[in-house]
Amino acid sequence: MTRTTPARPVDIKAVFPELAAHRRTATRLHPRPGKPGPQESSVGGPLLWPADEPWPMCTQPHRRRYGDRVSDVRLRRRILAEAWSRTPAPGRQPGPTQEEGDVLRSLKRGRHAPWLEDTDPIPMLALAQLYRRDVPDLAGPADHDLLQVLWCPFDAHDGRHEPAVELRWRRSADVADVLTDQPEPEVVGSEGYVPVACVLDPEQVVEHQDIEALPEDLRERIDAWEGDEDDLDEDAVLYRSDLSTAPGWKAGGFARWHGTGPATMTCDCGREMDPVLTVASQEWDNGSRSWIPLEDRPAADAMDANIPTQVTVGRWGSMQVFACPADASYPPRLSFQG
Repeated sequence: MTRTTPARPVDIKAVFPELAAHRRTATRLHPRPGKPGPQESSVGGPLLWPADEPWPMCTQPHRRRYGDRVSDVRLRRRILAEAWSRTPAPGRQPGPTQEEGDVLRSLKRGRHAPWLEDTDPIPMLALAQLYRRDVPDLAGPADHDLLQVLWCPFDAHDGRHEPAVELRWRRSADVADVLTDQPEPEVVGSEGYVPVACVLDPEQVVEHQDIEALPEDLRERIDAWEGDEDDLDEDAVLYRSDLSTAPGWKAGGFARWHGTGPATMTCDCGREMDPVLTVASQEWDNGSRSWIPLEDRPAADAMDANIPTQVTVGRWGSMQVFACPADASYPPRLSFQG
């Protein structure tokens, strides 16, 4: 299904013409549950991975025995989805049956991989793959048409409370035989690191730079234009919520700095890095409802409508992945925002 972002409620560039210098496109990915194949852009789907190429492994030392089984996470989601989608029998409450409830209660976190030492290699988990034909704002080497993103689903890497992320750029035409049995870790540190398999409906939109990153005089004028926060009603149009950066999963565009304030993401080589991918816990929230696609509005308040991937990063925020524009072999850097 094509998804369409509504026109912005105000043409903010007409109000502040200097925003033309702080304007660029992004591609909203609009992930929705489906059955993608390796030849498609996806979140949580199978990758177009060469059968003769080793799968990325995490070797950083951290606890990897304890957590949620990947199989349990998927079983829990399937049971709940089926339970809440069916019409209950007369006199019965909606939701899981007694038998389903028993299964759900048995799916507990625990020491499910006791054989693993803290430095044993474990497979990284496929997070997303993006074909340049689908995503016009895809960064990276111009002669590579496919980006694959994997992560180690534990919050303990490089001395920080975050997953490890690996980017692989490739030419899809070079892949002859695709790896069919793609490895996964036995256990994840959090079920929010297991993405639901989603197809994408990419849509290019225009963004304006986060207000925290604008010149001070322009920022102050926008604040004055918005008015006193105490006098705003629920329908007020706000730069940050309605006119700046799009919520949800996206490629390219501007970084959001809601949580930390603006920062320059610099590569080890000294170059400023590009925002490549935003991984989002929600496609929209109460502060960004003006971005809800037209096609999703009739069911926007349905259960889980705004969390199609079931991914959770940070505290219901977003993870922004930055890559070096000069050399794709440099590791990415991450920024976590609200």
